Amino acid sequence: MNRLKHTPYSLLNLAPVQEGGSVGDALQQMLGLAERAESLGFERFWVAEHHNFRGVASSATAVLVGQLAARTTRIKVGSGGIMLPNHAPLVVAEQFGTLEALYPGRIDLGIGRAPGTDPLTARALRRDRLSNGEDFPEQLAELRAYLGKDSPGSKVRAIPGVDSNVPVWLLGSSLFSAQLAAQLGLPYAFAAHFAPRGLMEALELYRRLFQPSHVLTKPYAMACIPVVAAETDERARYLFTSLQQRFLALVRGQPIHLVPPVESMNGRWNEGEQASVNGMLKEAIVGSPDTIAAALSAFLERT
Repeated sequence: MNRLKHTPYSLLNLAPVQEGGSVGDALQQMLGLAERAESLGFERFWVAEHHNFRGVASSATAVLVGQLAARTTRIKVGSGGIMLPNHAPLVVAEQFGTLEALYPGRIDLGIGRAPGTDPLTARALRRDRLSNGEDFPEQLAELRAYLGKDSPGSKVRAIPGVDSNVPVWLLGSSLFSAQLAAQLGLPYAFAAHFAPRGLMEALELYRRLFQPSHVLTKPYAMACIPVVAAETDERARYLFTSLQQRFLALVRGQPIHLVPPVESMNGRWNEGEQASVNGMLKEAIVGSPDTIAAALSAFLERT
């Protein structure tokens, strides 16, 4: 329990749009949640970049980070993450350099290499670029250079951005980013909230290959998992069906609005769909405060 008490906790948000609700409602709920998270002592509040998902309102990630920082005073806010192949590194550096100038010491820049969308939308996002993510290490190096020390020989500078040293995290759901984060000595976050299968292997690889840097002297990792808490285990399992329905819609290629919970998922999915959803939610922790505490303690020991 000592580890449970002293571990920092953070929240990831996708600005989910409720069924029958508006994007404006979702964004206001996101801001209110960040304020609540700060009051409860959470370490970070991140928003994720997704595009062309009906039911997700977090596409303009940098804009949301600025709004979150303006509505809070202490909690670190950032991207979980910015999908770098969708953007020119200079633009990302300018955006987050601006945020860091406005809210010093409170901005995180989590970076991923997936598109965060379907192939057609990815093509629309990257219309002026040929990148398919294969040049991610080069893009990342360029971005970090823009955020680092000014070089007298630089012809292009991120203004704001240069000398801001915005903390960069690498995000991933596979081994690629784990290995790259280790080589560069950067903090690493694994997306076990939807791709839990590779969690342990990625953490082991990251720690084994880690090279100390000016950023970190030892590895620092974060795991993102779904947690649904309520007064009782039964109530939490009931609320959890909203998340199960959302992942079921994702499997079916349907809009993923946040829908009301149901008494049972029986009859709402077939055997294959159930297996897919359960696989993606394998690391979910659901229950009462005592159940959550015990499960989190076991997760921390395991990871």
